[in-house]
Order: sequence, then C-alpha cells, then structure tokens
Amino acid sequence: MTAVVSGSLLLAGCGGGDEPAAEGTPAQVAEGTSLEQLQTWPLTGERVGGDGTAEKDRPVLVVKMDNTSSAAPQLGLSQADLVVEELVEGGSTRLAAFFYESLPDKVGPVRSMRATDIGIVQPVGAAVVTSGAASQTVARVVDAGITFFNEGAPGMSRDTARVAPYNLFDDLTVTAQEAEGKAARPDDYLDWGSADDLPEGRPAAAFSAVFSGGHTTDWRATPDGYVNDNTYAADGDEFPAQNVLVLRVQVGDAGYTDPAGNPVPETDLTGSGAATLFHDGRMVEATWTKPDLGSPIELTTGTGKAEETLEVPAGHTWIELVPQQGGDLTVG
Repeated sequence: MTAVVSGSLLLAGCGGGDEPAAEGTPAQVAEGTSLEQLQTWPLTGERVGGDGTAEKDRPVLVVKMDNTSSAAPQLGLSQADLVVEELVEGGSTRLAAFFYESLPDKVGPVRSMRATDIGIVQPVGAAVVTSGAASQTVARVVDAGITFFNEGAPGMSRDTARVAPYNLFDDLTVTAQEAEGKAARPDDYLDWGSADDLPEGRPAAAFSAVFSGGHTTDWRATPDGYVNDNTYAADGDEFPAQNVLVLRVQVGDAGYTDPAGNPVPETDLTGSGAATLFHDGRMVEATWTKPDLGSPIELTTGTGKAEETLEVPAGHTWIELVPQQGGDLTVG
C-alpha cells in the first residue's frame, strides 16, 4: 500500500527570525483509510512488541530541527525512529527527525522547511512540523500534497529561556491529535533485513560525513551502536543509531536566498549515486536509486546480473545526504 497524504494543512504563524511562515487558510484534508495492523515498525524494521501488532491512525511526523551550536541542547532525538541530515545555506545542516513509534512532549528547536524535504518525507506520506518556509518552498510542498504544521498550530510554543529563532518547540502528542485520520499505514522507509545477511564489507571503527568546510558530522562505532561525537543533543537524549547510511547526492541552487542573503541549496534526491552503509563497526559500499521524489530509497550491491538488493539491518538509522561536490566521506 502506498501512503499518501491527500491534502495540505496551512497554519499561519510568525517565523520568529526564521523564514516567515506562509499565510493561508486551512485546506480540506481527506480522511485517511483505516490502518493495517503493524507487524514491524516502518521506520526501523523492528518487530512491534506486546501482542505483535500495533495501529496508529495518524501519519509519520517529521520535525525540522536546527543542527548548529545555537540549537544546543536539542531535545527529543532519543525518541526518533529515523533521522535524515541535509545541507542548508551557509554550509550548515538541519535534521529531519522522524517520529512514529513514540512521541516526545518537547522536541526541537523547530526550524523551517526546504524543498529538499519533499523527497525526504513523501515516500511515507509524512506530515512536517516546521517554523515556516519561504513562499517558493511552501508552493512546492503544497503542490506535492504534503501536510505541514506551522508555528501557531496546537502544541507549538516558544521557550522564553532561549533566544529566537532557536526557541521554538513542539509537543508531538498534541500535534498527533491534530493529524489523526489523515494517513494510511506508511510503507517501509528502507528495505529492512537482518544483520546476519549483511555482506561482510570492511572494518570501519570511525568515519566522518563532510557536508562543507563549515560542518562535519563525526561517528564512532561502539558495542551499543554509533555515537555522534559532535552532536548537539542533550546528554542522555542522543539518537540511538544502529546504522548510519551515507548517500552521495547532487546539490543545486534552490533559486532564492535566506534573510541573511545566503543562497539556499537544494539536494536532488532522485536518480542514483554512491552509498555506504555502516553497521556494527563495518562498512558496505552500495548504490542508491530513487526514480522520483515519492519513491523509496533502494540500495543495491554489485553490477549487472550480479546486482543484489542491500537490506538494512533492522534498527534506528541516521541518513547522511552528503554533497557529491564540496562534501566527502572519510573513514578512519
């Protein structure tokens, strides 16, 4: 079943120093079909606990989070199912944190959407929690049929102990109530499998995803998974990564600048490119393909008749969208 959000919810609000939220009236959002009971979680591939089934009458919620020192400490990442890190203007990055299995009551700092997010969230029909977006981005997100919640929506508030625009947070338990009935059961985000079936690959105890001259995300393998050595997450609230998937991507110009005059980049998350999957201290090289923005990411190893699907071991996965030009992947 393909998950589709069949309408867009526009909630106007102030961007608080970020891109201004787009003005608009609430659009009709079609009622979603009843969900199939889940045997495994679509964002991790892990089996559902308890009686082995679960049902959620709401879409996956994706929170756009700041990923600079100004955001520290980030809250809520420990409850995310999956995270995608993307390049934004000025050489810094932002996170698209996916929540489905559990919902934190305070997550953020929440920042603005980018057109790159369409290809990130559309495969699972996710709704986006955002501070706002540039008008060009809003038009494209609406055209893609993606539901989003701006500042001003129930559940969002400013933390007066922090400085704007790094002080907007969301209570996802409230946002989830607003999104109820607006989605079908999401498809799996990746092809999930078992670590026992993963190709042997090569040892990789540490590696770095270089996004620009100004930002690198450093990872280190431990017995419990991967540690992000330069995370901005609050102590004890770090994302529990069992896998890190690095995709080399083409990055172009989104066609506008941010309020500071910096050109806004746009990642082209279609086509194909090199991929590297890190799991349990080893790395497996592969190729990623994605025919269109709504298609899932597919991973393969080998070429021609020897090409095989690469399944990602079930678990929490962090995806790095590293630019082909200006970015790098270094393995130590």
